[in-house]
Amino acid sequence: MKEGSATAGLVLAAGEGRRFGGPKQLAQVDGQPLLEHALAAVSGLGRVVVVLGARAAEIRAGADLTGAEVVVCEEWAEGMGVSLHHGLAALAGADEVVITLADQPFISVAAVARVRSVPGPAVRAVYGGAPGHPVVIRRPLLDRIGELQGDSGFRDLSPDFVEVECGDLANPLDIDTREDLEVVRR
Repeated sequence: MKEGSATAGLVLAAGEGRRFGGPKQLAQVDGQPLLEHALAAVSGLGRVVVVLGARAAEIRAGADLTGAEVVVCEEWAEGMGVSLHHGLAALAGADEVVITLADQPFISVAAVARVRSVPGPAVRAVYGGAPGHPVVIRRPLLDRIGELQGDSGFRDLSPDFVEVECGDLANPLDIDTREDLEVVRR
């Protein structure tokens, strides 16, 4: 991606799903793996990267990743900051990156569009005032990816996120356990 490029999407999907008891990225909701739902929310963006880690080969085989570039983060166990760093490094040169999580199947294209429409170096969706995803990171904050460590994200680099309410456009529910999945399926 060259300097001056448009928006890119980044889906973080590297975790092992320890509380879930396996690769939750492949858990089915409405006939699709969670990861495919997350990819659909950012599919209209110019370029999309998905970061895999634990069980990467199994997830690649079990989900349709068409249209996304896969980055495998071998250091996934070190935390989300490392996965985020790998994904953003793959998107070097992007002016704006929309970040979503693989375990949130109900983030909508409309929520992505609303968060993107708000100016500022760091913008995040909130739901009833509670911070969530999608998150948009823009330059010059993107230039600071080298500062990400361990389980930290951009919240540690920029406490001044612009927040935009998205509760009318998406559901921020994330699937962490099999019980969460059963609630969603009902």
